[in-house]
Amino acid sequence: MLDNLSLLYLAPALNVQLLLDGLFIGAIFALAAYGLALVWGVMNLKNLAQGDFVIMGGYIAWWLGTKGIHPLFGLPVAAVVMFGFGWLVYQVVIARVVDKDLFTSLLATFGLAIVLQQALNLMFGPETQTANAGFETLFILDNQVTVTQIRIISLLLCLILALCLVWFMKTSRMGQAIRATAQDARAAKVMGIDTDKVYAFTFSLNAAICGVAGALVSMIWVIQPFFGITHSIRAFVIVTAAGLGNLPGVVLSGFGLGIAEQFGGFVLGAEFQQAIVVGILIAVLVWRQIQMSRHRMVVQ
Repeated sequence: MLDNLSLLYLAPALNVQLLLDGLFIGAIFALAAYGLALVWGVMNLKNLAQGDFVIMGGYIAWWLGTKGIHPLFGLPVAAVVMFGFGWLVYQVVIARVVDKDLFTSLLATFGLAIVLQQALNLMFGPETQTANAGFETLFILDNQVTVTQIRIISLLLCLILALCLVWFMKTSRMGQAIRATAQDARAAKVMGIDTDKVYAFTFSLNAAICGVAGALVSMIWVIQPFFGITHSIRAFVIVTAAGLGNLPGVVLSGFGLGIAEQFGGFVLGAEFQQAIVVGILIAVLVWRQIQMSRHRMVVQ
């Protein structure tokens, strides 16, 4: 560990490399986390299958790539397919547990995650896969830092999609209905809003967002049927740290987590990369609990 720390000090370009890698992958983390924040804030549903939706989107783009369709063109296909899949899952599973207690919804989405993992494993096998985007690698800082073009494209696509989501939530009738339902579902229902339809659309939109995130992951990273849990944990860390309904906070937390993973994985070793994410989740939960305790003391 000390050798790796000294290497960071002696090789400034390595810090730039890790920082850029963290930003590129952090943007995708933030995208998947925003979908979770949407479902959590509107439906009060903690979706433990969030990461598995991401992996599904990745496999759709990868599979289309094996059929000669460029993964970038597979990205909108993944979004559409996952939207329809999200609608189906809502009607079959989520609608039956959305108004139940927390344990019931957690158990349902956990079971859904297991089913999706096994289904993907049976369909595509346990090997890791990467969608070949075919873009070149750029060399900067006297060839000491490498940046693949697909990572730049993925960052731009994440930013564009985030802006589109903000515009949709603020200007469209469905977006306004989602916001009203998130504030007070009972009042929204009294005002004539079909909250069940809003819930179905919100869950489907989340699945579509995960589809896009997964397609990007398949092009710049790797996918595997059982990698969903890691993406779910990342999403929970980001949403917990940023708070519900805080898109700028989600973006910043996503970037921060991506950077922390890259630097932590380099210093401690790749085998500790996931442990770092879990450690951050625990630290965030403890910090939130301390903040709540202080708030209660002030109120009293």
